[in-house]
Amino acid sequence: MKADIVTIFPDFFRGPLDHGITRRAAEMGLVKIEVHDLRQFTHDRHRTVDDRPFGGGEGMVLKPEPLFECLESLQLAPRAQRIAGNARETVILLSAQGQRFTQKVAGELAGLERIVLICGRYEGVDERVADFLADRELSIGDYVLSGGELAAAVIVEAVTRLLPGAVGNQASTRQESFTAHVPAEDVSAADSTCGSAELLDYPHYTRPAEFRGMPVPEVLLNGDHQQIRRWRREQALKKTVRNRPDLLEGAELSAEDAKMLASVKRDRK
Repeated sequence: MKADIVTIFPDFFRGPLDHGITRRAAEMGLVKIEVHDLRQFTHDRHRTVDDRPFGGGEGMVLKPEPLFECLESLQLAPRAQRIAGNARETVILLSAQGQRFTQKVAGELAGLERIVLICGRYEGVDERVADFLADRELSIGDYVLSGGELAAAVIVEAVTRLLPGAVGNQASTRQESFTAHVPAEDVSAADSTCGSAELLDYPHYTRPAEFRGMPVPEVLLNGDHQQIRRWRREQALKKTVRNRPDLLEGAELSAEDAKMLASVKRDRK
């Protein structure tokens, strides 16, 4: 995969993407990350990338000219082809007004050959960028950042770790919070855990079995993988009810899930 990041602060990415999975994936040739300095596509001596908004208002707005020139230099497929799904690449404008970035979206992006991330800055970006240049707008949460650089780093990390071979045990990426349900192939195997089915992950424990009087749940020590699977699913439902009940709306739950969920809600009353 190729990931292009368009920003006015290229040095920002010397840190966040030089560690952990993203660095390892780049060294393995699974992903190539290239950062483009937007100021290189300006034509005045001040390298101006922003201007005042028409109609008045506070702040400055990123100009369309350097952004269009930068994207044109990347030699992407035409926008109409990208939107129609006839090209395995996409252009994303990072914006507080965008759709929320989720694990599902990360999975969709991981299936592409190229993603281009435009980092917004200042008061916003000229709307013609969203209307005629980007394929979609994404936001990493319901809050406002000073720019899209942090969001770009988050998206690259989330997408990269889903690429085959990026994580040592790829099965672990199917058993995380927000991940769609993946049926287990062997319920007797030690790693035969329940997927989150787009809910929150179950609790995890490791050695020592008892720490400062706090023991690991006995069910995790008995070797019965059917019991472990049921316990983990129940705990995942408990954590979801406690921390993110909104995820239960429209969730695809099995009959067993529904029974456990009803029990969890009764216990909370």
